[in-house]
Amino acid sequence: MTRVHVTGAAGYAAAEAIRLLHAHPFVEVGVLESRSHAGEEVANHFPLLRKTPYRFAPPGSVAAAVRSDDVVIAAGGAEESRASLPALLARGARAIDLSAAFRADESVAYGLSEWQRDAIARAQLVANPGCYPTAALLALLPLASIGAPRQIVVDAKSGITGAGRTPQAGSLFAEVSGEIRPYGLTGHRHQPEMERYLRAGGIGAAVTFTPHVVPISRGMLADAYAIFEEPVDGDAVAVAFRHAYANSPFVRVLAGASAPSVAAVAGTNDAEIRVDVAGAVVRVICAIDNLGKGAAGQAVQNLNLMLGFPEESGLSDRAVVVV
Repeated sequence: MTRVHVTGAAGYAAAEAIRLLHAHPFVEVGVLESRSHAGEEVANHFPLLRKTPYRFAPPGSVAAAVRSDDVVIAAGGAEESRASLPALLARGARAIDLSAAFRADESVAYGLSEWQRDAIARAQLVANPGCYPTAALLALLPLASIGAPRQIVVDAKSGITGAGRTPQAGSLFAEVSGEIRPYGLTGHRHQPEMERYLRAGGIGAAVTFTPHVVPISRGMLADAYAIFEEPVDGDAVAVAFRHAYANSPFVRVLAGASAPSVAAVAGTNDAEIRVDVAGAVVRVICAIDNLGKGAAGQAVQNLNLMLGFPEESGLSDRAVVVV
């Protein structure tokens, strides 16, 4: 059994990772390191983990315990990842970083699972994508085979857990109840990541990105619009999406009148996509769970790719209540 340690283990995405690892058939949960809750029982902080036996360990515990065949999921902030991961990698461990620390580093595998399988399988370090880029890239990358859009517009809504597990996030939930709140309008931190990997995938158009917080615990819905110079062949677009995700067990391209549903993907690593063409405009709607496919679920999918396990391993269960 491969040991998997988690640093920054007291956050929402970390809790989801621990839940998935606890049920994973081929790994065992190692050290769960938390600066804020060291020594406390994990079960006392997350209802979903009430039946687990784990305790949070103090800072430095993963470094003391790590072996060359271990994997570390880094779920803390970018500064923490930059400070701690190089030493762990030097000892032969492999790592998946949930922060933004290495997403712009061309020497690090970008963990968009469906589009980077080979690079992830070979990698010692994987930079897990942000939740907004995950939804937007899944929605838009298949269009690179159609042509070059002149403009991309992404309008996305995220559940409140995207703000992190902080007192401020709790206050924001009260403030957002009954509200839809746009934010980051002068430059969201995920926009450069979105643009970078669209370019890498062959889409160089300018991106207008508007993120919103909505009063749900978890989930994300992204409406992405690719605007071309000339009318687009709808059949060719449909073929492009079917081909892109034919071998992707977690991506459902919907047909007919079905629309992507946040409720349908909550607690899973799934993505639902709907594509419509109207003249020179292609609209793609993508629903994911911001804590699942947008964070911990994709991290475990990447873990499976890195270790040569079946891609679906440990990802069949569904969380029915929020962490």
